[in-house]
Amino acid sequence: MSEARQQYEGWAIVELFGHSRIAGMISEQAIGGASFLRVDIPALNGVQAFTKFYGGGAVYAITPCDEETAVQVATTLQARPVEIWVAKSWQRALPDSDNYDSRTLSDDDDVPY
Repeated sequence: MSEARQQYEGWAIVELFGHSRIAGMISEQAIGGASFLRVDIPALNGVQAFTKFYGGGAVYAITPCDEETAVQVATTLQARPVEIWVAKSWQRALPDSDNYDSRTLSDDDDVPY
């Protein structure tokens, strides 16, 4: 007898290893042949809505709840999407492609990374 695999999709509070939590609309999504827990966090307190993906090994517990409860918990957790400054700090660490020629570097040259 084969059992159909049920997939849960709904609002939930997700507890993660490392003693962190996140709350939002959860679903399962396959990426690169692996299954991930997708958490869609709604727009709250001026922060845009965003999505996070977690591998099964990162999830400790999932507590299904209604939308109101998930939003209330998400508000207190203050999860944030990737900040633009993160990308800009990496960009500053890279050489200026217009003025950079790796063939002209010597051992004494200052490399910006």
